Amino acid sequence: MQGFDETFDWVVIGSGSGSMCSALVMRRAGKSAVILEKTGLVGGTTAKSGGMMWIPNNRFIRAAEPAESAEKAMQYLDAVCGDSPDTPGTNRENRQAYVDEAPRMLDFIIEQGVEMERATTYWPDYYDELPGGCKTSRVVGARYFNLKELGAWEKRLQPGFLPFPSKLDDGMRVAFRNKSWRLRLLFAKIAFRVVLARVTGKSYTTAGAALQGRMLKAALAAGVDIRTDSPVRELILDADRVVGVVAECGGRRVRIGANLGVLVNAGGFARNQQMRDKFMPGTRADWSNVPEGDTGDMHIELERRGAVLAQMDQMVGFQTTITPNFAKEFVKPPGQSLTGRPGAILVDQSGVRYLNEGGSYELYCETMLKRNRTVPAIPSWAIFDQRYAEDYQVAGQWVGKARKPEGFLESGYLKIAQSIEELARLVGVDPATLAATVKRWNGFVEKGVDEDFGRGVREYDKWLGDPFWAPNPALGKIEKAPFYAVNIVPSDVGTYGGVLIDSKARVKKANGEPIKGLYACGVTTASIFGGVYPGAGASVGPSMTFGYIAAKHAAAL
Repeated sequence: MQGFDETFDWVVIGSGSGSMCSALVMRRAGKSAVILEKTGLVGGTTAKSGGMMWIPNNRFIRAAEPAESAEKAMQYLDAVCGDSPDTPGTNRENRQAYVDEAPRMLDFIIEQGVEMERATTYWPDYYDELPGGCKTSRVVGARYFNLKELGAWEKRLQPGFLPFPSKLDDGMRVAFRNKSWRLRLLFAKIAFRVVLARVTGKSYTTAGAALQGRMLKAALAAGVDIRTDSPVRELILDADRVVGVVAECGGRRVRIGANLGVLVNAGGFARNQQMRDKFMPGTRADWSNVPEGDTGDMHIELERRGAVLAQMDQMVGFQTTITPNFAKEFVKPPGQSLTGRPGAILVDQSGVRYLNEGGSYELYCETMLKRNRTVPAIPSWAIFDQRYAEDYQVAGQWVGKARKPEGFLESGYLKIAQSIEELARLVGVDPATLAATVKRWNGFVEKGVDEDFGRGVREYDKWLGDPFWAPNPALGKIEKAPFYAVNIVPSDVGTYGGVLIDSKARVKKANGEPIKGLYACGVTTASIFGGVYPGAGASVGPSMTFGYIAAKHAAAL
């Protein structure tokens, strides 16, 4: 087909981590590549995220734990994900492709100069009790990064949430610095690095922004053409093959040809309330943590071109609490650690516990939404006591002190009472029911066993708790007045449904055949893990890996 304004071998829609990885593969193969980003900033949701990748059998865990293997990883994924008509994005072939190719992808980006490391030796799988589950860590991430290395591109990278020279895991651990001299020392080291960076003119970031900063630096060095403010409006087909796109670049409409294929890694639809109402009623776009450009445009275009959307009711839930300053928060206050610490529980609007407050954030929010269909549970209430309030922060603030954070009481956000029954009246639940719920929970703590939901059994539950709390880091009584409550709602870090792909990342039609020249990865696709989140980085890892797989297939590598 003629009539293109320009042509590349590889055209990528969206600038998430999978996009950068795929473009690097193409450049390594001697092919041209362009990345078209809808917004004015590159990096996508990845840059704003924790940036971790769940990669089983990677080089770091193999070096430390020789027993790790692809076979164990598959055993775990088969146990966690299973196969169901309701989750057609996951199947054994796709899972096997991930387990096989993810470690190779990691080795590849390291070869391109992207500094990676094991995030920590202790970040368990989210269902570590299942066969093949890992109780140490299969999680990897990028080393913290000096944004000044990007030159003029520094201001064009999506900002991260942790602008410090530290590992993400270290940043989370220093929350317990009041309980450990070793963590106080770690905090002091990070603070010293911050001061040194200012003196030397460096600007560090970590987590997802560090990953995307490093990927962007590598992509630019490799000669990838990266364009911001360049939304793609259409996929161009010639007969039954995708051969290019129509985009708006530099204020004009252009037709860009793709010799080898088009990769769609344009994010999900978390910011599109109309789509949320259709596919996941009860959720809110303004609760989401994703960038504003995540509006599902390419989901609609892909379906128009014959792709099949699936698992559209799924999101990567990440529970949050709506504070007085919620609308202004760059990252919504996390509710996972809030109710995961010992001495806190979650109850619905009847005053009853209905889930394990630890565990996967995806499962937590999914359970909240399901509960809300039969018993009002949005918002639910985090219930805790004075001991908890003195030991842990709530929404980044200390609420156990005499002087409460500004606006917390005045707005009605923070509920405080001298008895559980009085607290129940403040949150609008039956006093006797909430008192019975707390009494039952305290009884479980005394026994050391949560007989209702098994909290504290998984290693991951303990990881979410307090490492200095014994005997179980996840279990603590609610008994010291005054008592507190704050709201919890099902926020997200992205949607989890999209087009179906095969093990080569090719977009599939309704008959199961691939659409020629069309590939997809990231949350543009129906997750290859179905409706389950197996471990930290189960979005970024597949995005990177299937971007890598797509480019290798298109370039016939």
